[in-house]
Amino acid sequence: VIEEVDPMTNIGIGPIKSIVLGEIDMDLVEKGKKFYNEKCTACHKIDVKIIGPPQAGILKRRTPEWVMNLILNPAEMLKKDPTARKLLKEYNNVPMTDQGVTEQEARSILEYFRTI
Repeated sequence: VIEEVDPMTNIGIGPIKSIVLGEIDMDLVEKGKKFYNEKCTACHKIDVKIIGPPQAGILKRRTPEWVMNLILNPAEMLKKDPTARKLLKEYNNVPMTDQGVTEQEARSILEYFRTI
């Protein structure tokens, strides 16, 4: 049984404990879009469900900390985080692959997600 948690208060499991989002940084957005296209599009599309969930509106469904922790720490998140475990079941138990993304890359991907 997977416990229920509020996805809008859950920060996930990983190095990111708190993020303060200010104005959108368009330079960071461009870097994030590049990293997303290089590392994520084999399994994710912005607004279409394929192997993994679409990212459009993700920050209306998850905290920024949770998003970054999933990008940075997918194996542990899929084992221990209730929201990630629920998504794993929903997506036919296909786990997210660790892409070796750095914290700076994850932050830029998050900034890109703020614009989609």
